[in-house]
Amino acid sequence: MLTAHHTVAFLVLAVTWAAALVAGLTYVRRKEPRSIVTHLLALAQSVIVAQVALGLLLLSEHKRAPERLHYLYGTLALLAVLAPWMYAPADRRARLGWFAGATLVAGALAVRAYMTGT
Repeated sequence: MLTAHHTVAFLVLAVTWAAALVAGLTYVRRKEPRSIVTHLLALAQSVIVAQVALGLLLLSEHKRAPERLHYLYGTLALLAVLAPWMYAPADRRARLGWFAGATLVAGALAVRAYMTGT
């Protein structure tokens, strides 16, 4: 289970940064978000949820991270990708900006979670 958690950690880092980059470029260029952008953002959210679920399974097996901050960063990354679902405006372009920014924040928090978890 620990190996899966480490493997998904690299996937979280790659997908969140890629999704934030693609969504950010789409937002800056004032283009409509196509399916690749929306799919990447959804994939970033999905891998973070999966990573948190694996972390909770590890906790249930009494396996702890070396630093307590690891849990804070993981929780904040999850909350960051979920926040736009509640707070983003209805305008499609503004919504893309919210999701791009939230995914970027989640990627940064995932980096910190990785650094405190190893």
